This record gives sequence, structure tokens and C-alpha cells, in this order.
Amino acid sequence: MIDTHCHLTDERLGSQLDAVLSRALAAGVRQMITISTSVADAADCIALCHNRAKLRCSVGVHPNYVGEEDFASVPQLRGLQANPSVVAIGEIGLDYHYGRELRDRQFQFFEAQMQIAQDFNRPVIIHCREAVDDALGVLAKFPAVPSVFHCFTGTASEARRIIDAGHYLGFTGPITFKKADDLRECVRATPMDRLLVETDAPYLSPEPVRKQKVNEPALVMHVAAAVASIKNIPIEEVDRLTTETAHRFFRWT
Repeated sequence: MIDTHCHLTDERLGSQLDAVLSRALAAGVRQMITISTSVADAADCIALCHNRAKLRCSVGVHPNYVGEEDFASVPQLRGLQANPSVVAIGEIGLDYHYGRELRDRQFQFFEAQMQIAQDFNRPVIIHCREAVDDALGVLAKFPAVPSVFHCFTGTASEARRIIDAGHYLGFTGPITFKKADDLRECVRATPMDRLLVETDAPYLSPEPVRKQKVNEPALVMHVAAAVASIKNIPIEEVDRLTTETAHRFFRWT
């Protein structure tokens, strides 16, 4: 199993990293992708992956951090592409729930990072909140760049539009929540070759451990179990298919 989206540089996980990685392995999670939110965090993600064969990372500026990041630092992401640990640009995108007043700046960062992804033939990890139309509009300008809408919690209509546009959906702990029937319908409608499982750790702990304040990669197995139940297939098949999809999407060989 691969946790395709976690934040291992977060202090809540990084301060106990060896234990986190051991628990993940014991649970059957053999590979993880740690995601950056700023240029400085990107460097930290790369350092964390050093000499850890089961870890890879993304580099990018999260839309909620564009107010703090100097746009002049974005070209530094180009220099990081040579590191073998880097498999994606992200997480990048648009967030109109927080920071709507920075909409223009979010677009500026989003498009600049999409250009880097195109130039280096990298997939992208999309953070999109209340901005599906505009996010799809930006992605349409870069049709050769594969993208996954991470932590998808949108509507069935939005899910169909994203899939029809050729993109992927990543699902996290919310698909396990008791009142998330609409979201489970989105999982049901997503082809397995377009579906990734994630934790977004240390956030969004899944049921039945939702009260655990710090999520971690080991708990992606609960997300996978939910997918198995929704799809009515064995969890071993979810493991196999999502692992194949993740390796193909991130070009992780």
C-alpha cells in the first residue's frame, strides 16, 4: 500500500518519524509520498527522503501559503527537480474557502508551478477548495500534465467533470465518516485506475480512529478498507490497484 499524500515534515510526525515509519510498515504501508507546502518545506521534504528508499516527495507552494511566500522564490523549485526523491509538483492549486482575497496571487503561483511541471514532465498534486471551475480552467492550459485532485470532498458532478477531463481523484479519511454518503458515491463512481488513497496526515484521521488527533500513514489502511467496502472488492485488490495507479501516476519505479 502507498500513502500518496502525507506531511511527514510536520512537527507532529517529524518529531517521531522513526516510530511513524515503523507503524506504517507494520500496517502494510510500504511506501509514502511526503508533500511540501512551501519552498523551504520542499527542501525539508527532500532532506527527509535522503537514504530512505521507501519515501518520495513533492515540491510546491500550497495556495494557502502564497501570502507568505516570495514569488521570486518559485524558480528555486526548478533546481530541485534534479533530486531523485522528487516525483511531483505540489501541492498547488486554488483555495477560495481560505484566502479568496489572494485569488490573483493564487493564480500566479498556480500557473507558474504548472509551467514547471510541464517543463519537467512532472505530475501535479492539486489542492482545490470551492474552486473546481477555475482549477480545471488552469489545468486545461497544460493538457500534457497529469494531475490528481487530492483529498477530494466535492460533489458527484464535480467528480465526474474532473474524471472526464482526464484527471485523478485522491480520497482520504472523510470517506469513512458516518455522514459522508455523498462522498462515498463519488468513490463508487471513480474508476480504480483513476483513484488514489491518502491520509493527508497529520490531518483527517479516519474512522474508526477519528478521535486520534494526529493522523499518520499507517491509518491509510482504513481509507483502503472503506474503498474496498464501497467497491465491493477485497482490500487486497484495492492495495494492488491503487499501488499500480500510484506507481504509474508518479512514475515511481
